[in-house]
Amino acid sequence: MRAAYASSLQPDTPLSALTVGDLPFSVPEGWVPIDVRASSLNQHDIWSLRGVGLPADRLPMILGCDAAGVTPDGAPVLVYPVVEDKADPRGYSLFSERYPGTLAERIAVPRENLLPIPDGVSFAEAACLPTAWLTAYHMLVTRGRAAEAGAVLVQGAGGGVATAAIALAVALGKRVYATSREQWKRDRVAELGAIPAEPGARLPERVEVVIESVGEPTFEHSMKCAAPGARIVVCGATGGHLARVDLRRVFAMQLEILGSSMGTPAELAELLQMCATGRIHPVIDSRYPFDAVADAFARLSSGDVFGKVVIEH
Repeated sequence: MRAAYASSLQPDTPLSALTVGDLPFSVPEGWVPIDVRASSLNQHDIWSLRGVGLPADRLPMILGCDAAGVTPDGAPVLVYPVVEDKADPRGYSLFSERYPGTLAERIAVPRENLLPIPDGVSFAEAACLPTAWLTAYHMLVTRGRAAEAGAVLVQGAGGGVATAAIALAVALGKRVYATSREQWKRDRVAELGAIPAEPGARLPERVEVVIESVGEPTFEHSMKCAAPGARIVVCGATGGHLARVDLRRVFAMQLEILGSSMGTPAELAELLQMCATGRIHPVIDSRYPFDAVADAFARLSSGDVFGKVVIEH
């Protein structure tokens, strides 16, 4: 079976650890084989190539968390990427951590991890949802309680989670501010219906929800922009994990700093319905055929992305 996988771990040059070739395929008892039609890349894949969360004794490991495809009887399905894993401290793992991932011709999936794709949603659109968009939805709606908010700040526009959070918050009717260091990304923010801002800029108002995936470079700004009782929801730290926190501001403003990771099958089903009804449209940066998966990884690694990098199988 043709697959894109980590053949070694390279902390400094992760793309050199990427290999495309043939690997065996098997289906655990009770699982379902899925013919993959589309997948999408995440920073998680780059970190795996660096060896973060992927030990050497699991190599070779097929990469990828997100996939849409068809069952043996031809039904279009989306793969929920979270698998129960009692050996992991989180209680779960993602495809490509302990079980083979989605960047392959086929993937084996627990039956309960399959969601039907509604009419009107393409395989490419569906494949954008399971990691970045699901994480953004869980951050905004569940952890961030966006229903109680008037304004939202998203730090670091361009990445998959941040771009999804912007589009979702706009769809939920919020005033959305989004930061980026690059003018062209701020222009794209405005096209999505949000208000662009430079990093560290003073906003016209304080916000009730902050979406944080950058970390150290932006966290002080996130706290200064937070209204009393605001929720600062953190799903990553792409810019550094040792952020400084002024505890005086935390207690004086009664802020909530909340960790968030992935989401539930019910939330993923809601995202599919939002796509089907036209409330949201996944932002696709670029599409690559599977034969050009190495180019897709280079695109993601460049940092010049806005939205999801999709692989069409």
